Amino acid sequence: MKRTRKAAAAALLIAAASFLYGCGKGQGSTSKNSPETSEKTADDTALTIGFAQVGEESDWRRANSESILNAFTAENGYNLLFEDAQNDPDVQMASVQKFIQEGVDYIVLEPIIETGWDPILKEVKEAGIPVIVADRNVAVSDDSLVTAWVGSDWLLEGAKACEWLNEYCRKHDIPPTSLKIVNIQGTIGSSPQIGRDAALRMGAGKYGWKMLGTSKGEFTQAKGREAMDDLIGRFPDLNVVYCDNDNEAYGAIEALEEAGKTIGTDLENGEVMLISFDAARQGLSYVKEGKIACDVECNPDHGPRIRELIGKLERGETVEKEQAVSEQIFARTDEIESVTVSDQEYPVVPVTDELLAERTY
Repeated sequence: MKRTRKAAAAALLIAAASFLYGCGKGQGSTSKNSPETSEKTADDTALTIGFAQVGEESDWRRANSESILNAFTAENGYNLLFEDAQNDPDVQMASVQKFIQEGVDYIVLEPIIETGWDPILKEVKEAGIPVIVADRNVAVSDDSLVTAWVGSDWLLEGAKACEWLNEYCRKHDIPPTSLKIVNIQGTIGSSPQIGRDAALRMGAGKYGWKMLGTSKGEFTQAKGREAMDDLIGRFPDLNVVYCDNDNEAYGAIEALEEAGKTIGTDLENGEVMLISFDAARQGLSYVKEGKIACDVECNPDHGPRIRELIGKLERGETVEKEQAVSEQIFARTDEIESVTVSDQEYPVVPVTDELLAERTY
């Protein structure tokens, strides 16, 4: 692989310093890839990685960014150019264009939405820069535009949640037709939203659940609360809320409690059940409290796997085109021991104080 010039290294130091200062202000956390360390070790021999991140819309996203930052440190032999698109697809595409101009060695792209990437990724290919797509996916006409993908199986995540809900209803003799489900959707057109919501529609059709309606939560707590307020107003008799991520669930909990709704799993006595995705520490705390009934993990720790991929590519090795990360299902108790999707059994993990203490994000 080619190496970048000193100008690119200088630019990345400015970008890394700017991000880390903002990250520290927002989270009170630091990264191993500090500006001071990078300034001492960044040089023309290190690989330069251009990282196009979605934004900072959720706890999951912050943990994901930290994983990348910790993997691609100066100590590990990398210069990292970090671009935060702030959930704007146009800004993100401009960031990738910038990476081409900087002459980076690799681009790591976590796309906001799946569509619209063909033109810019063709430019990247012409520039000879390998692209590793992470977390979400891209819909492209030519598979060779992407070197590899690392992320989650969102349709499977949703199917796990739906099978858990069906099993819970079966164990408690709750008629499927009594479920009145609303869906707080993530960013429309994003891979998690597409996969998780498709699974819900499939589950509803398979088991005869009643789907009342949807509202856009955009993966944030504030929008999740707005969406829940909207859904309560339109469907006051709702009893199951399917949130596309934990932060939406946090907002939904606020709105439900303010509206005087009781959150729990006793559907026949008027409680409202929440199902969520991510399984961040706060989300799992709500599972233990009984405010989230089922939380399906979406693993944010992509940094080490992407670094391993790049190492193999540097050595001229062949890598797998698609690599899905392993993920668990969590519930308050061990009442439901496992769920089965496509003949594969997945254990359901009860949330304990010990588990929460060991959670890294």
